[in-house]
Amino acid sequence: MQISVETGEGLERKVTVQVPAETVELEVNKRLSSLKNTVRLDGFRPGKIPLKVIKQKYSGTVLQEVAGELMQSSFREALTQEKLNPAGDPQVKADDLVLGQVMQYTATFEVYPDVELAPVADLSIETKDASVADTDVDNMIDTLRKQKMDWVEVDRASANDDRITIDFVGSIDGEKFDGGTANDLPVVLGANQMIPGFEEHLTGLKISEETTFKVNFPDDYAAKDMAGKEAEFAVTVKKVEESKLPEINEDFAKQFGVESGDVEQLKSEIKANMERELSRRLRVLLKEKVMTALTEANPLDLPSAIVAQEAETLKKQTEAQTPGNGRTLDSFMDDAKRRVQLGLLLAEVAKVSELKINADTVKARIEEMAKDYDDADEFIQYYMNNRELLRSVETLVMEDAVVDWVVEQATVTSTSGSFDEVMNPAD
Repeated sequence: MQISVETGEGLERKVTVQVPAETVELEVNKRLSSLKNTVRLDGFRPGKIPLKVIKQKYSGTVLQEVAGELMQSSFREALTQEKLNPAGDPQVKADDLVLGQVMQYTATFEVYPDVELAPVADLSIETKDASVADTDVDNMIDTLRKQKMDWVEVDRASANDDRITIDFVGSIDGEKFDGGTANDLPVVLGANQMIPGFEEHLTGLKISEETTFKVNFPDDYAAKDMAGKEAEFAVTVKKVEESKLPEINEDFAKQFGVESGDVEQLKSEIKANMERELSRRLRVLLKEKVMTALTEANPLDLPSAIVAQEAETLKKQTEAQTPGNGRTLDSFMDDAKRRVQLGLLLAEVAKVSELKINADTVKARIEEMAKDYDDADEFIQYYMNNRELLRSVETLVMEDAVVDWVVEQATVTSTSGSFDEVMNPAD
């Protein structure tokens, strides 16, 4: 067998394989001979069909079968001999097949790039550090109070943060328009529920008061026939309410799962939850920094077939989560390239560092994930008994191991920040 390899643009390789005529002919004849005992032809007793007749009737079909199998086996042999690692399926072009002549075909494909990591010790990684302060816990409790707040009707003019219930009729150029009429609509002033400028006209109004005002629909308003147009609204106030936050007491604590009603226990549990969320967030930020440092320090040529496949996967995942999102395949290409590059780099890091993961580490990760669920045991068993989910956790654990290894080798600087800055970044 003769093999030649041409290097195309980037990662493209073109492999030409020639299989000797003798090899093809020997296999074809062997199969044709074996057919004597299995085929049935009118006019011949079983097992007594002349080989010449067998060849006339079946040689074409057998030649195609043999050629297909020899192509597969010889291609595998060529890849091994030339130490090629194909990325995606090859495009195969075969010369005309004639029994007694050399069988030749050409396979064109991309290969995975050779990855040689830049020195990890040269990487510089900036990350954040933060802790949960008592004021952060107080702020969280205020948030929980707002979740449980009541609305109490008041006999005064409306103000910001009040909830005002209204009827309104809108018109453009004196004509009512679709969606421009509502009855008993509650509007929290300052929450920006309505189009810009609308809520500003609702402050300082009392129950049963009526008002008329004009506002413009935004230029980018979803209903194109109303975008940018001036509308007039006639409004009647039905109710004015102010918020009433619950007291932080035994009843409040019980509403959030503290059966004893102990407020200090509630605060302790809230702080523990916040610390767990903060730890996870800091870990995510660190991981993002490590991944960015790796990709920037190790640019790679990427197999287009694998990138396209990854983009298709991302598109399907996005469509499953948000049907009708309208995103094209091209819009996923940048994310796909990054994911493919990271996959290659992480595999190389795991290889050079000889990182291993074990079942205990994977189970510990699942147990940590289970803390967010009411029935932790059921969650753990579900993951442990689902091979696909288990593999996804194994991947996360390996990624964490890579991050830890890189952090040990690289130069890491940390800047302090608050809980809110980490959990709710401005961007």
